[in-house]
Amino acid sequence: MKKNKVVVTGGAGFIGSHLSEYLKKKNYQVVVIDNLSSGNMNNLPKGIKFYNFDISKKNKKFEKVFNNAKYVFHLAALADIVPSIENPQRYYDVNVTGTLNVIKACLKKKVKKIIYAASSSCYGIPKKFPTNEKSELLPQYPYALTKMLGEELIKHWGLVYNVKYTSLRLFNVYGTRSRTSGGYGAMFGVFLAQLANKKPFTIVGKGNQKRDFTYVTDVCRAFYLSAINKKADYKILNVGSDNPQSVNKIAKILDKNAKIINLPKRPGEPDLTFADTKEIKKILNWRANITIEEGIKILKKNLVLWKRAPLWNKQKIAKATKLWFKFLKNE
Repeated sequence: MKKNKVVVTGGAGFIGSHLSEYLKKKNYQVVVIDNLSSGNMNNLPKGIKFYNFDISKKNKKFEKVFNNAKYVFHLAALADIVPSIENPQRYYDVNVTGTLNVIKACLKKKVKKIIYAASSSCYGIPKKFPTNEKSELLPQYPYALTKMLGEELIKHWGLVYNVKYTSLRLFNVYGTRSRTSGGYGAMFGVFLAQLANKKPFTIVGKGNQKRDFTYVTDVCRAFYLSAINKKADYKILNVGSDNPQSVNKIAKILDKNAKIINLPKRPGEPDLTFADTKEIKKILNWRANITIEEGIKILKKNLVLWKRAPLWNKQKIAKATKLWFKFLKNE
């Protein structure tokens, strides 16, 4: 029997590679588009066809990749706060224009549905917790803005051209293969590199802030269910764990004896991220299965992966986040 074809943009990256692997195990013909700016071919299992494209630059060869695709999972994007402040134009080109190019290819090639990786950063600093999908959108920096604009394009094409979609607003995804290069970024990557090299943990503020950490394979399951379930058509759904954890607790689970260095609290960041997941539970019967303890256990078993990752200390972080404080200080 012929396998159904799916396209995963950003499929060599952190979440994308896990999703590509997940879909392959579900017996799909998986095709990946990635420009390898942050992805890695080593993340992909054998049997997955790969195309190196920059989605912000549309061409006929790019569109051909979408031929006969049943679903498109659109994860390709530039991430991180600081680089988006430094180069907002590039973020717009990739995250907005790139998303437009993907949607237009889906329309032209009659793809059945597009599933978009949106970001909970669109909520900015929420006023209500847990935060539901109808909450006000208040992006605080260019990355968050461009991801929100990408979602607006997805919704608009769905309304005008009847392109089926589901947009998943992801909350604090973590797991193996998370990016370990580039600018100062996510907490887990910083901590794991510090743990692997027996260095102190650098904690922003007092470490009481909580995040809705969701393990990457649970997120992959949400993408898959969103594709195959018609009830998710034209929906925006939060993807979170329902159980926010403090940064201090994460540090203690990783290493209860680690030395801690506290850094200045950063503007534009909420004290709490907490997804209201009633909708995704009702529509897809989805919930996060992997506890934070189980997830961290998996990470520690693979600690060698972070041995050569960028090692951040107080001085390096201060330099890397200088523009962050400069441009977001009045938020």
